[in-house]
Amino acid sequence: MYCVCKEHVELAIDKFVDDYEDAPDIVDLTITTFSEWTKPDTCDLCERPAEYLVV
Repeated sequence: MYCVCKEHVELAIDKFVDDYEDAPDIVDLTITTFSEWTKPDTCDLCERPAEYLVV
């Protein structure tokens, strides 16, 4: 699972495919919320705000 900014979505997809050998689901965190999980403030790969969940 990766929480990333728009710039790092492709890199997160590549990492996910390498790790799990399957296509990920991509969730837009700007319009989706979860009751049991709070999104991180920053991208896993830089300091920009996290906008997408690659899972």
